[in-house]
Amino acid sequence: MSTTVTDQSRGASPGGRPPGTPGVLAALETVRDPELDEPITSLGFVASCTVSADGDARVRLRLPTYFCAPNFAFLMVADAYDAVSAMPGVRTVEVVLEDHFAADVINGGVAARAGFARSFDGEAVGELHELRADFLRKAVMAGTDQVCRPLAAAGRGPDALAGLTLGEVPPSPALARLRQRRAELGLPAGDDAPLLIDPATGSPLAPDAVPLHLRRAHTTRISIEANTGICRGMLRHRYAASGLGEEDQ
Repeated sequence: MSTTVTDQSRGASPGGRPPGTPGVLAALETVRDPELDEPITSLGFVASCTVSADGDARVRLRLPTYFCAPNFAFLMVADAYDAVSAMPGVRTVEVVLEDHFAADVINGGVAARAGFARSFDGEAVGELHELRADFLRKAVMAGTDQVCRPLAAAGRGPDALAGLTLGEVPPSPALARLRQRRAELGLPAGDDAPLLIDPATGSPLAPDAVPLHLRRAHTTRISIEANTGICRGMLRHRYAASGLGEEDQ
C-alpha cells in the first residue's frame, strides 16, 4: 500500500485558471528518467493524471520493475512533484509512486521535502546531486555522438570537428538537445562554444583526442538506448495499458 506525496499549500499562482490534464502532462514531459535521459511521459511511467476544477492535481507514476533503483525513482517522483506544483493555477499536488518496494519511503520523503539522505536514513550516504550530474554528463556524451556522426559521415575529420563551434553545426533536434544538456550542467552551450568538450570540465578537445572521445560517445549512446529498450520491454510486460503520453515503439 503506497503512501502519497501531497502538498496542501497553494500553488505558484493559485488565482489562475487550473491547467487541465494536458497542461500537467506537458509539465511532466520536462521530467526525465535520469539514467535513460527520456521524459517519463514518453517512457510510459505516468499511469494517470487528473486535475480538478479547483486546481487539485493528482499524478500516479509506475516503473518497469518492483525493484527499480530507489535513487532514480526518488529523483523522478521529486521532479514530478516540483514540475506540477510550480504550475500556475495548481492548488494542491498529490504524486503516488505505485508498485515499488520503496514507494512508502520515497513518497513520504518527497512529501516532507526531506531529501534522499534523510528519507533513507541509515542507508543513503548523501544527496543525489552528483548522481544527477553524472547522468547528465553521459547524456552530453550520447548527444555528442548524435550530432557528430552525421558530420563525420559527411567527411569532417578530427581536425575539422575539433574546430567547429555549436553555431556552425546545422540546426537539428539533436543539437538543441545537446545544448540543453550542456546548459543544465553549466557547460558552454552558446553559438561560440566548441562542439567537442570534456563533459567533466568544459575544456575544448584537441584534435588528437577526438577519435577516442567519439568512440566513447558512441558507446555511451548505444548503452543508453539499449537500457531504454530493455526498460520499455519490461514495462510492457508488467502493465497491459499504455501510460499517458507514451510513445509507440
